[in-house]
Amino acid sequence: MASKKTLRQILDESKECFLVPCVYDCASNHAVEMCGFPVSLLSGGEVSISLNGVIDYGFTNLTDLERVVSRVSQTSSIPLIADIEDGFGGPLAVYRAAKILSAAGAAAIQLEDSADMEESTKILPRAQYIAKVRAALEGLQGTNCLLIARSNADPSDPEQMREGCERLQEAIEIGAKMGQYVLAMMVLVGSLEQAKEMAKIVTGPKIYADVRAYKGEDGHYHPTVTMEELTPLGFKMCSSHYTMKAAMEGMLEHGLVNYKTQSVAYSFENAPASGIESFSCSGMFDPQAYLALENTFTKGNKEYTIVGHQVEDYPEGFARPDIKERL
Repeated sequence: MASKKTLRQILDESKECFLVPCVYDCASNHAVEMCGFPVSLLSGGEVSISLNGVIDYGFTNLTDLERVVSRVSQTSSIPLIADIEDGFGGPLAVYRAAKILSAAGAAAIQLEDSADMEESTKILPRAQYIAKVRAALEGLQGTNCLLIARSNADPSDPEQMREGCERLQEAIEIGAKMGQYVLAMMVLVGSLEQAKEMAKIVTGPKIYADVRAYKGEDGHYHPTVTMEELTPLGFKMCSSHYTMKAAMEGMLEHGLVNYKTQSVAYSFENAPASGIESFSCSGMFDPQAYLALENTFTKGNKEYTIVGHQVEDYPEGFARPDIKERL
């Protein structure tokens, strides 16, 4: 019987820090699992863009997020981390959100200490944030869902850096007393030096947020930190934004040519990753596997077509999750 690994199992088995791409819907998550990534992270900002058509400014509510988490997690073979922003209110709201989203399929929830959407580095007093941490942990009791305590403290301010680190370490220690595994993230840490400073205080498991790249003298971009550098500092995962940009770049590239030529020939000819010469991406979602499963129930030999047209085979060279893990 197919069964996806829990996030805790993956973390315990991994010997090195690894990259976790941010996703925003079922399609972006499937692209991530096709490429072999073991975990994905639902980006609050990109969910807002894909779901609401507007930037992340507090427009996404708990009901919206529950629906997205449920849809993505139920069609995924890998664990999904959910960004819950500030938890949608005080401790009771956080407690409720933790229970709802863990039931919806989140493998972890990420709770930040921001006090104001407009000023992301204006953080809550420690006591108020720790109350939310306790509420989240209580809401997650009896589940496989983990808590990621996130601070928006500014690492360029030594006093705020220390405060952010200390409250994250406190969250880890509270979790340990409650028998729960808590990871820490300081979202504005953006260099190896800052990661080292964080690790001096936050000795528990950590996530490096939104890894970036810099342009070198050779004209090429290079990562600001590597997984090898982060591993000995206690970082377990490293989040990365690229999926929505990659999707928009591809749609814009194809769209500009197709609009200019009033044709889709360019989209048939340009398939550098999948090799599927078509305007459709249906083959990437393994439709024949669904019918193969159905045929085990009906004892038939039904094939998947779109209005009578045969669908392309699943592309070679990509991870192919068991269809039972996606239903």
